[in-house]
Amino acid sequence: MRASDKAYATLREDIIEWRLTPGTVLAEVEQSERLGVSRTPVREALSRLSAEGLTTAAGGRGVVVTDISLEDIDEMFELRETLEGKAAALAAERGERAVFAKLHADLLRAQELISDTDPARHEYYALVGRLDEAIDAAISNSYLAQAMRSLRVHLVRVRRLAADDAPRLYAAAVEHAAIAEAIAAGNARLAEAATTLHLHRSLSHVKATHPQH
Repeated sequence: MRASDKAYATLREDIIEWRLTPGTVLAEVEQSERLGVSRTPVREALSRLSAEGLTTAAGGRGVVVTDISLEDIDEMFELRETLEGKAAALAAERGERAVFAKLHADLLRAQELISDTDPARHEYYALVGRLDEAIDAAISNSYLAQAMRSLRVHLVRVRRLAADDAPRLYAAAVEHAAIAEAIAAGNARLAEAATTLHLHRSLSHVKATHPQH
């Protein structure tokens, strides 16, 4: 892996996982020492992160981790409902039903993955990621899939705000299972409706728990 790719991957994960919180200054010298690479790869990594909207220039402070406001979250979910609702409908029309039937079964058992032994919920989020990937593959629309992947970078940060809220994650697992079930049944309208319901409940939860700015 190139040094710039390594720096980018590490910084990106640290931002998404909230190890680097909004407003954190990412000084090239400090980050190059922390990551064990020279300043040039760090500079390249920060440029890529800025292009994704994860960092931004802040005047004399240099490059900082971007914040996520309630307004940002509202805008993300407006776009998310449009993209993911359409994707779920297309997946129901075009996807392999057996793939989503298996995901439905796995998601019904997802509550077993939400435990104190994995406080970061890595296994749970990996399962949700499998559903995302299956939908991306099923829709056969590279432009729509790319748009959703770009949005998910920011949604993962938002999702982590509820990482310690087990009751909400239990409910979300059931909602994801309903989406997979509708796709497996080939019911496009139901898949879109299940997606809309999940997003509505997710947004309501985030807005109720996210600190005001």
